[in-house]
Amino acid sequence: MPYYSDEIVEEVRTRTDIVDVISQYVNLQKKGSQYFGLCPFHNEKTGSFSVSPQKQMYYCFGCGAGGNVFSFLMNYENMTFKEAIEELAPKCGVTLPQREMTYQERQRADRRSRLFEINKEAAGYYYKMLRSKEGEQAMAYFTKRELTADTLHKFGLGCTSKYSDSLYKYLRGKGYEDEILKDCGLITIDEKRGGHDKFWNRAMFPIFDANGKVVAFGGRVMGDGEPKYLNSPETEIFNKSKTLFGLYFARKTRRQQFILCEGYMDVISLHQAGFDNAVASLGTALTEGHAGMLKRYVKDVYLSYDSDGAGQKAALRAIPILKNAGISCRVINMSPYKDPDEFIKALGAEEYEKRIQNAENSFMYQVRMLEKNYDLTDPEKKSDFQKEVARMIVTEFPTQLERENYTESVAARFNIPREALGKYIIELGQSGITAKNQTQSRDSERRSTPKPKDDGMKMSQRLLLTWLVEDTSIYGKIQEYVTPDDFEEGVYKQVATEVFKYLSDGSTVDTARIVDLFMEDEDRRVVAALFNTTVGELTDNTDLSKALKETLLRIKKHSLELAQKNGADLKSLVEGKKKLQRLERLEFSL
Repeated sequence: MPYYSDEIVEEVRTRTDIVDVISQYVNLQKKGSQYFGLCPFHNEKTGSFSVSPQKQMYYCFGCGAGGNVFSFLMNYENMTFKEAIEELAPKCGVTLPQREMTYQERQRADRRSRLFEINKEAAGYYYKMLRSKEGEQAMAYFTKRELTADTLHKFGLGCTSKYSDSLYKYLRGKGYEDEILKDCGLITIDEKRGGHDKFWNRAMFPIFDANGKVVAFGGRVMGDGEPKYLNSPETEIFNKSKTLFGLYFARKTRRQQFILCEGYMDVISLHQAGFDNAVASLGTALTEGHAGMLKRYVKDVYLSYDSDGAGQKAALRAIPILKNAGISCRVINMSPYKDPDEFIKALGAEEYEKRIQNAENSFMYQVRMLEKNYDLTDPEKKSDFQKEVARMIVTEFPTQLERENYTESVAARFNIPREALGKYIIELGQSGITAKNQTQSRDSERRSTPKPKDDGMKMSQRLLLTWLVEDTSIYGKIQEYVTPDDFEEGVYKQVATEVFKYLSDGSTVDTARIVDLFMEDEDRRVVAALFNTTVGELTDNTDLSKALKETLLRIKKHSLELAQKNGADLKSLVEGKKKLQRLERLEFSL
């Protein structure tokens, strides 16, 4: 448990608006009393992620992610509960008390701190190694890449020893035990070899988080070894899908956009040339997590990926991810050079700035890449290309104005008859292709998105709790028939007990506070689902009354069956059956 009192935790939570916090990460649109956007925890196109100001909770109807403002930061930023409180407290004007932690509390709090310390120690070790006799080969590599001393210092570049246990011995000498070293991402411990380094004979690139703490490393092999580039594995403090190389420096830029690259050297070369807004994903394809991080700082991203086939495919994968995150995207053309590093060395910063100014609209880039797949000298293939372009316009742009603008631009750029293209786009729209594609997309997401395992009884209990929270007047009508003891053991029963306690006191149910009673992430997801369950379309109070009675009967019958099976005393069984009979005769009116 966190070492801050319940009162402090509650004060921070109640003084923080969850909509304000989440809107820094997710593009939210208000619909009725709630806000909706694309879920940052799974890939989707339908905006099933909801945030409720009344409940001070978020919930994704697609993947089931949910919780309160602390849960969001813990899952999105990979924070501990304590770190989430400390992140929010100063922003909402709460001064956190200082007191000594217990031994157990300190153990938990210190683990992440020690992992940060180990990475910092390793960064210092690698930095000094580069400037020693053993670092001559790596220094020659950096010098050949035309990096200045200031750049080497700014990015903390270093190198490893040629021996495979030198860092291990160094960290052991600093007092770190195998138990913590095996989880830091830099050391491997096994019975045969003992402790040995994951990086050796490599030029080293420290990876900083957004706050400037070293969380991992990338290493470039010296010589012909494989793999050429190696990254730290994921740890408690390092999540590849949410970490961007160079972000700590780029977040301080005065430019209005970020330049997104593929590699370490691209970022470093651009920064050295004055483009201090360059970042890169860490040897992996761009993820929704990366896009969410970018969205926190900028609305516009310029892709500066390699100009080869692999780079073009990476750009085509990245564009929809960035768009789904609400980021406007353009593509920098670096031909005839492969990457930003080569371009800068060959033509200089001024020419690269011109390429930025002339960066290509991402949709036009997608069309240009598509064109390469067709033989336009063949009338049939040419027609296929033009039809596919029309489909892209229809499915990409929902408004007539956008379609008209892109139809005009695409027709002029790719030599397509303007009027014919426009008519075909109208035909596609009238044929329902947009709705069909969207439906297929939603169905695909539902099939591919893992949801919590559920059954009919749990669904009924979730429905009842959601209704009680959203309409507290229901409690007075059902309290005689159903109690928390009728709910499933575990999280369901605990939550029901809290909800009934609030309602019996005549209070509004504080759903976000109930979430804080559970520290396990999966439990929090379950709690969020308990307060965000719906059933079909209930058009009026008659429908709701009927659904409520059916739900109560299912819950009560199931509870009695379990009680009888578990050998409950005769008196309680008789009383339970009497309640069930009265409930069956009751006519609800809501």
